[in-house]
Amino acid sequence: MKRLRAATVLASALLVATAATGCAGDGGESAADGTETGNAADRLDTNVVPAATSSTAPAAEVKDGTYGKMLVDEKGRTLYLFEKDTKNKSKCDGDCAKAWPPFTVKKTPTAGKGVKKDLLGTAKRGDGSEQVTYDGHPLYRFADDQKAGDANGQGVDAFGAKWFVVGPDGKKITTKPSTGNGGY
Repeated sequence: MKRLRAATVLASALLVATAATGCAGDGGESAADGTETGNAADRLDTNVVPAATSSTAPAAEVKDGTYGKMLVDEKGRTLYLFEKDTKNKSKCDGDCAKAWPPFTVKKTPTAGKGVKKDLLGTAKRGDGSEQVTYDGHPLYRFADDQKAGDANGQGVDAFGAKWFVVGPDGKKITTKPSTGNGGY
């Protein structure tokens, strides 16, 4: 319990510092380098510990969710792609990676239910860690998703591009399905 409290205090301090840094602009104008001055970190609930960024038992699987069949990690947390990324190359670090923790692994990721094994891979990040990729898209979680099945990051425009949940075909999902109840 003591470690959990310490982790919560540390995570809260990091998120508050991130939010304070992101508030330097007037809330949404782009800086000269293309990053937003008002970003997703500004909207984070600082009372929530962000999702872990690394997995020792890495797995991606497909679940039925709000946006139909979508990729999730081994704990059911929604996985996102960032439109600014290029094939197997993340363009999200610093404050971006605090708001959108990269899905990193220490072992080869495994393809769970519904995942096409030949689309699953990893790419080396600038810090040397291995980020899980799917069809060449580096994968991320969203720090404001508080439980399995949350997709609060869907369509968010932050850090210079939009974020989308990923379908089993490796493509971004842009709309909710017209039928079915979704969620899990």
